[in-house]
Amino acid sequence: MAPVSLRIHAIAYGADDVLLFDLRSPEATGLAPFDAGAHIDLRLPRGITRSYSLLNDPAERHRYVIGVKREPDSRGGSAWLHGDARVGALLDVDGPRNSFALNESAPHSVFIAGGIGITPLWSMAQRLEHLGRGWTLHYRARSRRRAALVGELAAHAARVQLSFRDEGDAPLDLGRIVAQAPEGAHFYCCGPVPMLESFEAACAGLDPARVHLEYFAAKDAPATEGGFVVHLARSGRTIPIQPGCTVLDALQAAGVAVPSSCQQGVCGVCETAVLGGEPDHRDLVLSAQERAANRTMMICCSGSKTPALTLDI
Repeated sequence: MAPVSLRIHAIAYGADDVLLFDLRSPEATGLAPFDAGAHIDLRLPRGITRSYSLLNDPAERHRYVIGVKREPDSRGGSAWLHGDARVGALLDVDGPRNSFALNESAPHSVFIAGGIGITPLWSMAQRLEHLGRGWTLHYRARSRRRAALVGELAAHAARVQLSFRDEGDAPLDLGRIVAQAPEGAHFYCCGPVPMLESFEAACAGLDPARVHLEYFAAKDAPATEGGFVVHLARSGRTIPIQPGCTVLDALQAAGVAVPSSCQQGVCGVCETAVLGGEPDHRDLVLSAQERAANRTMMICCSGSKTPALTLDI
């Protein structure tokens, strides 16, 4: 699907090092609907594509709102948005798509956020408010100044537990949060890798269908060992994957146009159908069952356990 061109309608302060971008159609027409937990992909200058969670109410059809944290080691995405983006500029946008979907029928939802991970969870909370479903939120940040959406959350103080490191608050006790949740609750977590790993450990005894998480950064290094070939089923080409390269690197160097964004295996943009061979999965998008099925792979970070892979490209 071709991207749509959206105008930066407004840029607002969200927190220290966090800006909120309000994106709308230049023709003031409605946008494609989205479900809570969805993200969009921004095509930025210099060939950069980056994924950002939608934080606004899914009932809104006139705009997409994202929160962007400026990362000190930015590879170009957040640096450009914080330093060069201007109100009125047009951006090409893909999506929305959703790999972190909300179960709207759950009897209760428990949200656990760290830092900028609040963005998709705030969209989910707004959706559940409309549905009249129960939810609670536990939000940890380094400081109140660095915590986005604190003002919006103040209207739901009875449902929200805030925790700030610089104010001496203890880290979130994820084991206790899970143990004390209402029966049948679903759990959602988005934040830094250590929080997500602790969350997975706290939820290890639960039905996996009740546990939902989204990574913003990779846990494992990408597969760059190389030493295999990739057969492209549609074009008939065979591309060798040399040591030091990912599958995505090799395909792009060979002039094969393939979609990509995060290049860390967390956004799902480069998901590609596998027709033969066994991938070495390194992504954080596919479930354990999906990995075992070997029907798709994230070519930005995953490699091969077999001498050859056949991809539907």
